[in-house]
Amino acid sequence: QVQLVESGGGLVQAGGSLRLSCAASGSIFSIAAMGWYRQAPGKQRELVAGITNGGSPSYADSVKGRFTISRDNAKNTIYLQMNSLKPEDTAVYYCKGWGRSQSYWGQGTQVTVSS
Repeated sequence: QVQLVESGGGLVQAGGSLRLSCAASGSIFSIAAMGWYRQAPGKQRELVAGITNGGSPSYADSVKGRFTISRDNAKNTIYLQMNSLKPEDTAVYYCKGWGRSQSYWGQGTQVTVSS
C-alpha cells in the first residue's frame, strides 16, 4: 500500500503563487509516476501535471508556463509550484501515484483563487 498526503493549499489572490506538496509513504518502490489532478465544483477531475520516476514532466495546456512539477526522491515528495494563479484554477487538488497494478490517491487540498 501507498499513502499520499497533500499539503500547501489555501486562499490566494489572482496573480499569486502557492506550492503544493505530496509526501508518499509505504510501498513507494511500486510507484512508476506521480502527478497532480484537480476537480472544480461541477466539473470532472482533470490531470494537471505528471512526473515520471526519471523526472520527466508533463503539463495540461491550461497550466503550461505557470505551473511546475518537481520531485525530491530523498524525501519521497513531489511538488507543484503554481504561479500566476487565476480564479479558474480554483479546485481541490489531488496527488496521484501510478503503481504497477493500481493507483493511489491523496485526500486532496483546496486551492481557492480570488479575483
